[in-house]
Amino acid sequence: MTNSFAELEDADCIFIIGSNTTVGHPLVATRIFRAKSKGAKLIVADPRQTQIGRLADLYVRQRLGSDVALINGMMHVILKNGWQNQAFVESRTENFEAFAQVIEKFPPERAAEITGVSADDIVRMAEYYAKAEAGSIVYCMGITQHTTGVDNVRSLANLSMLCGHIGRPSTGVNPLRGQNNVQGACDMGGLPNVYPAYQAVTVPEVREKFEKAWNVKLPSNVGLTIMEMMDGIQHGKIKGLVIMGENPMVSDPDIHHVKHALEAAECLVVLDIFPTPTTELAHVVLPAASFAEKDGTFSNSERRVQLVRKAVEPPGEAKADWEIIRELSNRLGYPMDYKSSEEIFEEIRKVAPSYAGMTYPRLEGEGLCWPCPTTEHPGTAYLHAGKFSRGLGLFAAIDYRPPAEEPDEEYPFWFTTGRAYVHYHTGTMTRRSSHLDQEMPESVTEVHPEDAKRMSLREGDVVEVASRRGSVFSRVQITDRIGKGVVFMPFHFAESAANTLTNAALDPVAKIPEYKVCAVKLAKVA
Repeated sequence: MTNSFAELEDADCIFIIGSNTTVGHPLVATRIFRAKSKGAKLIVADPRQTQIGRLADLYVRQRLGSDVALINGMMHVILKNGWQNQAFVESRTENFEAFAQVIEKFPPERAAEITGVSADDIVRMAEYYAKAEAGSIVYCMGITQHTTGVDNVRSLANLSMLCGHIGRPSTGVNPLRGQNNVQGACDMGGLPNVYPAYQAVTVPEVREKFEKAWNVKLPSNVGLTIMEMMDGIQHGKIKGLVIMGENPMVSDPDIHHVKHALEAAECLVVLDIFPTPTTELAHVVLPAASFAEKDGTFSNSERRVQLVRKAVEPPGEAKADWEIIRELSNRLGYPMDYKSSEEIFEEIRKVAPSYAGMTYPRLEGEGLCWPCPTTEHPGTAYLHAGKFSRGLGLFAAIDYRPPAEEPDEEYPFWFTTGRAYVHYHTGTMTRRSSHLDQEMPESVTEVHPEDAKRMSLREGDVVEVASRRGSVFSRVQITDRIGKGVVFMPFHFAESAANTLTNAALDPVAKIPEYKVCAVKLAKVA
């Protein structure tokens, strides 16, 4: 996030897109509700009307995969009416002319044709956001999990720069992370193209820095993403795989493909706290400690690094992740002799400039937001004050591209996935709770009332939902939360895994799969 959670309360316009905020991030939602109680305008764009959408001043339902056209339409209106922050554009950005040429192609009438959102609503969205004193954008994986995910995010960055809603309190472009330490994993180099603190592996000086710190020769090439790893196993390029705290047999797209890949691995090692469909395929399962059974740090969506302390000892042979990695590394020939999580953090401070000013004593209490370059620095609540990290903000000229797969005669429905309020992610933890399981014991497929009537479906009927990759069975829930011709399924249920159906087509830049859009057909089961 460019800004902090607390700042949301003082925004006077909040634009939420691709985020089921009350379900996925309820504490963030409370900040948004406080802003609304102070008079902030709340705009929500989502193909499925969630609770946050029902509470919005303006809710719009765009077609799946049409986000770029919607945002471009808003920016066309802003430019046409002269609502942009011209002083910000001229002093803080570049490439505006090329950007404006593309935006000229998206009058609200054309954007309406692509998105299904009325031209009047597109104008209202643009006016609310552009005329705000402090406009904040909040998004989540409903924006990123597309073959155009990078385009979607860059379009939101364009919108914030066009109106000067960035680099100030209560503004910015604010992605909500999908799990509790995703930000920390990325900060520590858990991406194939960077070392810790987002230092590129392709830069010789950076590589030399880490070679010296780690006393090892490092490759100069970018590594593989998750889906590229799965393909690499099947093509014989990868022989072994270590999976930590991840359950790709439920969470990854095209699960049949994932299963074939994991079964083909010569050595599959899985670290987890509970058995999962993924551990069932492992050659070795190493029991890991839970968050309450280890010391360390977590970094949340607002870049806040928080210290956690061991509350109870891990059961049986379970160990903290760093201890497991240390022992694996020692046995594989690269010696590690770390004695504690704090010792590891001291190394992090030396190689990651954004963490340099943090220490365990300083992190006691509320923690610190990076960048925090010195031990006297208070941490950074919001980014890009005065200038962007690259100097001038770069407008990107982004045209609309449709999803990789759209409905046709054989597969006539749009299909999308997401979370339910009861369960978390792949259900590894929440489905072990009898109270939560009683609340939602099985998967449901949401179907619009008109589609249900046309197919003679009743509430609770079982349907087979099939895509070009596989099929699952699920009970029907009839609701107008979704639009006609669209079906929705939560992805928490291994026995009715929504990701059996989803498309593994990748964004060409970020290589993230298109979880949020594919084509399916429904058939009533006797």
